[in-house]
Amino acid sequence: MGRREILRLVAGFRRFRDRYFVGEEALYQRLSTGQTPKTLVIACSDSRVDPALLTDASPGELFVVRNVANLVPPCDPGRGVHGVSAAIEFAVKSLKVEHVVILGHRQCGGIRALMSDTAKESDEHLFIGKWMKIAQPAKERVLARHQGEDFEALCQHCEMQSIASSIENLKTFPFVRQAIEERGLELIGIYFDLEKGELFEMASDGTSFTPIDITARA
Repeated sequence: MGRREILRLVAGFRRFRDRYFVGEEALYQRLSTGQTPKTLVIACSDSRVDPALLTDASPGELFVVRNVANLVPPCDPGRGVHGVSAAIEFAVKSLKVEHVVILGHRQCGGIRALMSDTAKESDEHLFIGKWMKIAQPAKERVLARHQGEDFEALCQHCEMQSIASSIENLKTFPFVRQAIEERGLELIGIYFDLEKGELFEMASDGTSFTPIDITARA
């Protein structure tokens, strides 16, 4: 990391400290004893889609997991390292979050690679191809339902349908199903159109998304 980049990060930290520490010491005093977020957000690693920035969340409000294409793998307790699954388990069982939000977005590089068949296992890409296989069911649904549409439209459909697939995969975790049944854990699909600056919510049937009225007050 170059000296200029370090200075930029330090300046950013200074603004962060001024915003959250000066006059807000009580907030971090409370956070120093533990965290109690109500929402788990599973978002993309894309630098343009930061959940805390998009929601103007304060420290301690969100428990965030980020990965390529905001995917949730099916429950597979077999051998292997399961970083996303471990985070979901901790959020649901230990933190007892009340909501799980899958946050997808327009112009997702992982989905574009999947739709263009460039996300394949190879000597050049050892991990991305295997990871993107998680969204293969979404791709197949899109190709079956939207034959004849252009590539950009197909990518956008798949960006949305991969959210539905991840919610389906969430339900394969026994502790998620238990939390839904026993304490009303909510699974929510949100799509951010970064080209238009709009948010969409997934309908309960998992096949459509409707615009969210951002003028409505919480």
